[in-house]
Amino acid sequence: MTASGGDTQRGIRRRNLARVLRTVAAAGPLSRPAIAERIGLTRAGVAPLVEELLRAGLLVETGRAATGGRGRPGGELAVSDRGPAGLGAEIGVDHLAVCAVDLRGRVRARVAADAANRHSAPEPVLRRLSALLAEVTAGLAAEGLRPAGLTVAVPGLVARGSTTVVHAPHLGWRAADLAPGLAGATLAGHEAALPLTVENEAHLGALAELWLGAGEGPPLPPDFVHVSAETGIGAAVVVDGRLLRGARGFAGELGHVPVYPDGPVCDCGSRGCLEQYAGERAVLRAGGLAPDGAAEVPAGPGARIGLLARRAADGDAATLRALREAGAALGIALAGVVNLLDPRAVVLGGAMAGLAPWVVPSLERELTRRTAVAAADGPGGGPVVAVSRLGADGPLLGAAHATLRSVLDDPLHSRTPAHSPRNLAR
Repeated sequence: MTASGGDTQRGIRRRNLARVLRTVAAAGPLSRPAIAERIGLTRAGVAPLVEELLRAGLLVETGRAATGGRGRPGGELAVSDRGPAGLGAEIGVDHLAVCAVDLRGRVRARVAADAANRHSAPEPVLRRLSALLAEVTAGLAAEGLRPAGLTVAVPGLVARGSTTVVHAPHLGWRAADLAPGLAGATLAGHEAALPLTVENEAHLGALAELWLGAGEGPPLPPDFVHVSAETGIGAAVVVDGRLLRGARGFAGELGHVPVYPDGPVCDCGSRGCLEQYAGERAVLRAGGLAPDGAAEVPAGPGARIGLLARRAADGDAATLRALREAGAALGIALAGVVNLLDPRAVVLGGAMAGLAPWVVPSLERELTRRTAVAAADGPGGGPVVAVSRLGADGPLLGAAHATLRSVLDDPLHSRTPAHSPRNLAR
């Protein structure tokens, strides 16, 4: 009974430390009385929590704040510009990227490189990514920042609770454990390997929308479907503010939902999958462009989407038709998701967000025609179709912020065993 009571007290203290740090990170600088008021604790209860976070270097005093009464004025508090940082990385079909954010959520370092990763073995890709990680972590050290962990976004299925990519068809990977290949990079400048999480890029894009996507506008509702479309098409479902992962962590494979069952054979082995109509390569073909190796089709991250956007803006008839058909196919696939889950919004993210002006109209028409919720709500009913403000940056930012949240969730004990995946469901 005593042990249980001790565990409860430690749990309460850990949660309250997290509440203080999150509050200051979101709204600081704040005085101690202001923190107490915001989180619903007494000033006496907040004081030792603040002192502990100050000693740990997570909070700093920024000045004096009047108390309006007797006693010593309390200094205003802000999160430190130094200390732990959230490290995120992205492995794309044609690029690699690394990003680090500080406790305020500000991007403090970012590097990216073009990389022909399609059908490359994992080892050389991870070596190139390790070099980018070493570059970023060296820069962080010069600014007094230390990575608290690493989250890697990948375009494929990741086994729940593991660092193994079960299948990434556009990379050509099967059963690839990323932990051994990244151990050297995460050891650079550190006594032990950093905690590592590997996650599907569409899932991280959805979490980025949930955490960051509103910008200056109204926040997203807590129930939405996020579509991440570029070379492939992935999706993620957020229900009541939590990521729906599925039994094995594979939820969201929208690109392999059959749209036209007698259609062309897909890489997954099925026929008529959404990716065969709305994936980047399919849209290029439908627009009269060879998807691979043609001089008129540029390489590099976002380059082919940019080409399609330019051709559509110039009124190219074949491109406009291809984008309308892609939007219709997306709408057909999403209609089943909307009928089943009744989300309040559908968010078009990833690089495909740059094609939204030409894709969304036909997508919305199919949703209106095919969903019961739209019929129940009348004209203009059904879920809102929104365009991501983060676009192609979503998965990378989601990865960095996922790592950061491990610190905010448990400020003084955020380090977990090396290569221990975190729970990103919240």
